[in-house]
Parts: sequence; structure tokens; C-alpha cells
Amino acid sequence: MNKTYNNVIDTLKSIGDKHLMIKKVESGDLWDMDLEKNTKYPLMFINPESVSANTNTLLYTFQIFICDLVMVDDSNEQEILSDTLQIVLDIITLIKEEQHEGLYTKEDFDIEPFTERFDNALAGWVFTLPIEVTNDYQTCNIPTA
Repeated sequence: MNKTYNNVIDTLKSIGDKHLMIKKVESGDLWDMDLEKNTKYPLMFINPESVSANTNTLLYTFQIFICDLVMVDDSNEQEILSDTLQIVLDIITLIKEEQHEGLYTKEDFDIEPFTERFDNALAGWVFTLPIEVTNDYQTCNIPTA
């Protein structure tokens, strides 16, 4: 069975929701992230980048941000970088090791730190997550007359 964009986002959100350290999970365009209204951190933000339609698969590419609020004096920045990196590693492990029927990812990930990003001094890590799903291009499912 083909996995839709909604299926992939719902699976990623479910992984974030189940992680006990993540307080909020959102998805959408990075510019739409409303940090002023968000009071729950650490935050997992799923930013879709692209979809490649291949012969029998779709390759979704997402940026995953794991971030937390840094104190004004930066006294917790190192702790935030440590904690959010562990959350990133947990998410990668869950995606690679758990059975998410029809969702596959690659073996290696580049994880980049950021500090003082966005308007309210967030720090954390971002990584690119490629998710491959089967797509059998069934013409029976196309809504045509």
C-alpha cells in the first residue's frame, strides 16, 4: 500500500509525541513556525523540503529541528545542545530500528548544531531526514472520469 504525505508526517509526529523529553511537535514551512506562541520546549519541528518521484518509490526529504530555549545569560546552552543532540539520536534510532511499515531511511546522517537561531534565542540541532516509501503508480486509484 502506498504511503501518503499525511501518513509520513503522522508517523514522524507520533515518534516525536512518544518521546518523553519532547514537549511539542509541529510541522510545516519553517517560516510559519510561530515561536512567540510556543511555550513548550523542547520542540521538534518537521520542515518538508522536497519529494522525488522515482521508478517505484517516493523519496521525501525533511529537515528535523530539535530545539530548546536558551536563558538570557546563555548559562544553559551547553546543556541544551547536549540534551537536544541526545533527542536527535533517539529519533534516528527509532526511525531506523522500529518497524514503521513501508517507511525506510538511509544509514548515515549529518547533524548540525545551531545557537541563537530564530527570534527567541533557540539552540539545538537540525538534520536532514530522507524517507523512502513505495509508490506503485496504480492508475486504478486516480480519480478520473
